[in-house]
Amino acid sequence: MSPEILVACAHGTNNPEGKAAILGIVDQIRAARPGLTVLDAYVDVHGPELPDVVAGLPADARAVVVPLLLSVGYHVRVDIARAAALRPGTLAAGPLGPDERLADVLADRLGEAGLGAEDAVVLAAAGSSNPQAAHDVERLADMLRRRIPNRVLPGYGASAVPTVPEAVAEFRAEEGRTLTDRGLGETDGADDAVRVVVASYLLAPGYFHDQLALAGADAVTAPLLPAPVIAQIALDRYDEAIAAAETSAPDAPAAPRA
Repeated sequence: MSPEILVACAHGTNNPEGKAAILGIVDQIRAARPGLTVLDAYVDVHGPELPDVVAGLPADARAVVVPLLLSVGYHVRVDIARAAALRPGTLAAGPLGPDERLADVLADRLGEAGLGAEDAVVLAAAGSSNPQAAHDVERLADMLRRRIPNRVLPGYGASAVPTVPEAVAEFRAEEGRTLTDRGLGETDGADDAVRVVVASYLLAPGYFHDQLALAGADAVTAPLLPAPVIAQIALDRYDEAIAAAETSAPDAPAAPRA
């Protein structure tokens, strides 16, 4: 029987807690699907680098590279797609998000941060110049709005607007306009000041998450990991990639499953 391999591909980080979080989800994927070989690989910062991992796969293996990334962007469309294309029998799956289960985790993290019904929420994503990435984040924002009563505005760490500090500032400016309209000065309206909470739409601790503390919000949630459901999402992306490949080649014999 040909081996089945899932290559869990993350961005990479120098943050020790971030590295541990990613390795933790890799272990959870292994535990959830015994018999499936699960390898970790990275597109930046450190190794093992994705092209090297793919090149080292057994010749008879069917492999799926699953992005441990939350939206479409350069790493998914270029780095991962290119690495998969270099080796026959290697598929590239879609990113983890948007997904209703990620919105559930975000809602839990906001609850842990003490979110109040009147607070404003900035959904903080890493950001990408790819328009589809922003569309993915907007879809996730809509999912989150169905779970909480709060105003939700996406903000980005890089390559898209508004940035997270700009989104926080927009809520602050909105607050100032509201107080002015009500005829309240800054001191008189202090009790009515809006509380802004940044919802970290990032998998793990690292540079981008550290920057959220500098955005001027009143609170920042923890990253998504650890959350066991994310391992299941990764396995769903693995299964979806195989099903799509088999559907696109209906006359080809199905590869054996582990």
